[in-house]
Amino acid sequence: MWFKKRSNLALTIITAILILLSNTNVGLAQTEFNPFPYDIGLKNIQIFRNSAIIPKAPVVIDGKEIFSVGQIEGHAASDRAEKIQSDLMNVIDSPQPPEIKIQEENRLPVIYLNGEYLFTVTQEDTIGQEPILERAKYIKKRIEQSISNAKQERSFAYIQRQIIITCVILLLALMFSRLLDQLQTYPLRKAIQRIIPGLPSNNTAQPSNLTTLFRLKLGFAQFGLWIGIILIISRLFPLSRQWLYLIFNLIINTFNKSLFSFGGNQFSIINLLILLGLFISSIIFSGYLTDLLRTNVLQVTRMTRGSQEIISIITKYGLIAICTVVLLQAYGLNLSSLALIGSALGVGIGFGFQDIAKNFASGIVLLFERSIQVGDFVQVGQHLGVVEEVRTRSIVLKTLDRIAIIVPNSRFLSEEVINWNHRKSVSRLHLPIGVAYGSDVKKVKSALLQAAEEHSEVLRNPQAQVFFTDFGDSSLNFELLVWTSEPSRQALLKSDLYFRIEEIFNEQRIDIPFPQRDINLRTDDLPIKLSPQLENHLLYLLKGLIAKQYNNNEKP
Repeated sequence: MWFKKRSNLALTIITAILILLSNTNVGLAQTEFNPFPYDIGLKNIQIFRNSAIIPKAPVVIDGKEIFSVGQIEGHAASDRAEKIQSDLMNVIDSPQPPEIKIQEENRLPVIYLNGEYLFTVTQEDTIGQEPILERAKYIKKRIEQSISNAKQERSFAYIQRQIIITCVILLLALMFSRLLDQLQTYPLRKAIQRIIPGLPSNNTAQPSNLTTLFRLKLGFAQFGLWIGIILIISRLFPLSRQWLYLIFNLIINTFNKSLFSFGGNQFSIINLLILLGLFISSIIFSGYLTDLLRTNVLQVTRMTRGSQEIISIITKYGLIAICTVVLLQAYGLNLSSLALIGSALGVGIGFGFQDIAKNFASGIVLLFERSIQVGDFVQVGQHLGVVEEVRTRSIVLKTLDRIAIIVPNSRFLSEEVINWNHRKSVSRLHLPIGVAYGSDVKKVKSALLQAAEEHSEVLRNPQAQVFFTDFGDSSLNFELLVWTSEPSRQALLKSDLYFRIEEIFNEQRIDIPFPQRDINLRTDDLPIKLSPQLENHLLYLLKGLIAKQYNNNEKP
């Protein structure tokens, strides 16, 4: 069954390819077939024209610019272009074949279309130092090609072919869009199996566990897919291409319109977007160069991780500052004119972002002071862990539970911080231990030193020590002091030592007591006080018992 479905799918694809590659129309068979007879890209669309710099207007046929004309005395460039477009469209719509001639009048080439005046080519219509006659010949050739293409694109065979291409594109787009929908729920192989019948399925496949960010990316990809499909299909037909050209020109002219003037320069939305894009690119480029510096240069020098981070951060922000100055200067912004604005904004930023500014300043101090470096084992407040990254605003602390905690830099300057790796990594650990009264203290000391000597992570120099610290309430208190060069592993080291101490104590029959409390009550001369109510009640009962005993004695 699956082989039959796969065969039908393959037959459908082969048939579609044969339709695209075949050409049954006689008129189209005389030319080389191209399923996309023009560039699908948007290079023919007018992206930017500044009339103050280039006072020309394009002549557009079916959404494609064929040439540009300039302004002459008494005639604006847009009016000339509109008249030429109107005359060309009349010729395209008529069944009469076009006849284009160039005649020289008053030392200027004049173009005639079907015996009627079209326009005069002047120096304003040329580009650079191009001769006028050469420009006229180029325009004549462009007009002939445009009219021929326009007539061909209005034929039934062309429209039929483009409709087939549109159907194939839509079919492929629907399949790919369906695949993106399935990828939000299933893994890639399962998603392909759900949209292409006949493929062997794997019933053990589980739904994919995608993050929200990845699902959002799939949604943007699907949106971009349909935007691209709409643009491609719109370029397949003359009418839709003309509307696409008008819409793009409207959007570009809107974005290119000046929003404000600063420093004698006009700024539009496009200028601001380009400036923002260049600034973001400079940040990404600076980060890339910094990573290359850290991985290929600094690590070879065998510098400490803290020193590498300092050089990397200074290099990164230095490059960003240089790129920012260069971009602003390239856009014609006078930095001296921004000084007054910067000083005014500095006050507001100081009040509004005082915590950020305080953490940033603290980060600069920590970088140069180097009291906290990457790889140090520190304790700040209740957090104990290894410094993974030193940033300008915060420090990333990786706890012993492998949890990343982001601690603001200001806490490292305003609070007491324990740094086990400051200057030297060797640290001393304290292990308090209590034994029962009556134990041999020399055997206890020997057992503790034996446990310390047997562990590989305990340093031999300085040597381990045992202190007799106190006579406790229920135990003799000792303290084992050991040295280690890896303070980040102190919890594991203490656990191993306690396990070994317990084993040695069992072997040598040294008892570890538990807290005991004895309460002794002395009942000698214990005064008893009764309340008046209880005392009266007891007297009443006592009198009743006496009276009852007296009555029993009087009976014969």
